[in-house]
Amino acid sequence: MEDLHSYAHSIEVRPEDTDELGHVNNVAYLRYVEDVARAHADSVGMTFEAVTRLGAVPVVRRHDITYHRAGTVGDRLEVSTVIERGKGVRWLRRNDVRRGSELLAHAVTEWVWIDPETRRPKRLPSAIENAFGFGEEE
Repeated sequence: MEDLHSYAHSIEVRPEDTDELGHVNNVAYLRYVEDVARAHADSVGMTFEAVTRLGAVPVVRRHDITYHRAGTVGDRLEVSTVIERGKGVRWLRRNDVRRGSELLAHAVTEWVWIDPETRRPKRLPSAIENAFGFGEEE
């Protein structure tokens, strides 16, 4: 069975991703983490438009990021994400940013699912849970 809980893609560090020291800026790492989450959702058919139609969209509640090594312009990075089942309306994603075998950053992001109209937390429709492999059989 396909692992729908995880996803990874590669990116190249651009000049605008770096700070005055030539290192990947902390804000860029957060963007990488959010981008891989969106790409993951898109890959299972849960685009922003799709989840909006289903009545629940994810928003970040908290990022916890640890930096291990610096990335620089031109580096090819792999950004990976794994969803862990959360309680209620919350999901945790564990994310790694790597240059080859080197871990550059590790982030844990807490996402909360909300109703796009009321902006209040909302329990997920089963179609979203199933798309990410969190169906009733688990």
